[in-house]
Amino acid sequence: MEREENCRAEKGATVPTVVRATIKPNSKKGPLVETLPDGTLQLYVRAPAVEGKANRAACELLAAHYGVPKSAVRLTAGATSRFKRFDIDD
Repeated sequence: MEREENCRAEKGATVPTVVRATIKPNSKKGPLVETLPDGTLQLYVRAPAVEGKANRAACELLAAHYGVPKSAVRLTAGATSRFKRFDIDD
C-alpha cells in the first residue's frame, strides 16, 4: 500500500471526477489517505461514524488531498456504508 503521510496528492496530479473510497472511522492512524492496489482510496479519519461525522471528515480529507475546496467534494453513494463514492469538481 502506498502511504501519503501529508494527505496531499503529487503536484500536477489531475483531480479525478469520481473517487471510490473505503472509510475507517475512529482511526488512531488518521487523518491518512492510502491507495489500495485496485485504485480505491482507504481513508482513515478520527471522527466517529455517528450522525455523518465520519462522512464530513472524509470529505474534508479528500479536499485536502486533492487541493480543492471542501465544497467541491460531494458524497454521492454509500452514506451509511464503509464503501463510498465521491464526486469532485475542480
